[in-house]
Amino acid sequence: MGIRSTMAALAATAVTLTAAPAALAAQAGITDEVTMTLGKDGTLHVVEKISGASGALKRTFVTRTRYDDGNDRLYQISNVKGGTLAGDVLTVTGQTVEYDVKGAVTTTGGAEELRWFAVNGWNQPVAKATVKVAGPGQVQNLSCFAGELSSAIGCTSASMDHSASQADFEQENIAAGQALTVVVGYPKGTSNGKPILEKRFSLAAAFTLDGVTGGALAALLLLLLGGLGLLYWTRGRDARIAGHESGAVDPVQNGHFSPPDGVRPGQIGTLVDEQADVVDVTATIVDLAVRGFLRIDEQPRQTYDAPDWMLVKLMNAPVNTLLPYERALYEAIFDGRDAVLLSQLSGSFAAHLGKVRDALYADVVRQGWFARRPDTERTRWTTIGVILIGVGLLATVGLAWFTTYGLLGLALVIAGGALSVGGQYMPAKTAKGSAALAHTMGFRQYLFSGELGEVPEQQRVELFSRYLPYAVIFDGVEHWSRVVASVTGNGGRTDNLYWYHGPAEWDLSKFAGSMRTFTTTTSGAISASRQFRSL
Repeated sequence: MGIRSTMAALAATAVTLTAAPAALAAQAGITDEVTMTLGKDGTLHVVEKISGASGALKRTFVTRTRYDDGNDRLYQISNVKGGTLAGDVLTVTGQTVEYDVKGAVTTTGGAEELRWFAVNGWNQPVAKATVKVAGPGQVQNLSCFAGELSSAIGCTSASMDHSASQADFEQENIAAGQALTVVVGYPKGTSNGKPILEKRFSLAAAFTLDGVTGGALAALLLLLLGGLGLLYWTRGRDARIAGHESGAVDPVQNGHFSPPDGVRPGQIGTLVDEQADVVDVTATIVDLAVRGFLRIDEQPRQTYDAPDWMLVKLMNAPVNTLLPYERALYEAIFDGRDAVLLSQLSGSFAAHLGKVRDALYADVVRQGWFARRPDTERTRWTTIGVILIGVGLLATVGLAWFTTYGLLGLALVIAGGALSVGGQYMPAKTAKGSAALAHTMGFRQYLFSGELGEVPEQQRVELFSRYLPYAVIFDGVEHWSRVVASVTGNGGRTDNLYWYHGPAEWDLSKFAGSMRTFTTTTSGAISASRQFRSL
């Protein structure tokens, strides 16, 4: 038994010793014999004979390196045989691989330099690599580097034959992914090869500011912004009116209120700022009350309660005499009910406010004050501006990516931004609208002049109340509320106004504060509907 065991152990040892060299050979890597021939057109033809591979063999070519601060150097691989090339990855299918390389030659000083990564990017280690390089001229100098692509370590050997027509290189033990780079110098004009350069993108280069780009940008901006100015001058400027159309006016005729041109508060607000906004609606609600279509009842409240008002429909009011926008607002407020708290104006009220806004814009066009709806005019020019910004951004990206003229695209962005902002000022009043505006400004001057003339005592409450909705438009609620409160004797205790009722223990001396709070609260309620722009 002992003899048999000893013999078995010796046999096993013999098998192990026999298998060890084979395993070491398998781990050593492939052998790569490379032959490179440089043609007169600068194309490098490469033939590689590969042996000793284990498993699938792939190589990742270097196809792009940094050339200088602004450019990359490209190497173009083509005419591959003995494998398939997908992008820059070569999958070897035979024992011999052939391919052509363009862009491997560059001129430096008085010579041509061939530089190529003869062995690189294999997914298996290379036990031994030999490279032979032949060209159309004599070799002037040569060098080689092994290891990482940036390595400055020389290869195992580099030499040329006695006629200087061929260069030979050799390197052992190249790890997977590492490279053997060969450099061969020839006389200038040997192959007429040139490097293939591609400009590297950088923000500094893309938006270069020099005499050309700066001048072009200034000229383009001048052209675009000048065009916008001309557009505003011809399309967005109010029509001129004669000087006698302006000046102070007297809205009192025979002791009764008669607004200039019969213009109502909501119309004035839209005419002045070319916007149908919350102030116009608030002033119209007050105007409907003053003119006898509804009554405003201030609700009693405790110290910390929020103020509230009841809007009460007045029966037998001539609703059919209301203008379309007034009728739309009247129906939005009541919507089939006889009274509603201001705090409860939501739901259907918000849904109807869009009709009020549309009716206001349609009204100022119907009056002949604008040729087109101001909101439509603003939207059109603003939309064109946004589109121009988009075109400018695309142009900027394109010019910056492919050229150094990215700044020129910014000119379109600036012009688009100017048009988007300037679109808010494009609605233009007609001559009739400009005249109505001049009368309106005269009326405003009259309201705040403090010279109200002699008004009979019995007409003051009605007359001064009729002024109040216009004061809402002109931001003069505080002033005119005090005027209304003083008409019965310097704010002394009195009964309610015919259109505004206060709670118990309320008198007209509190009217100014009540009216200020009412207009603020009403504007807030309308703004909350998101149908109108809040000022």
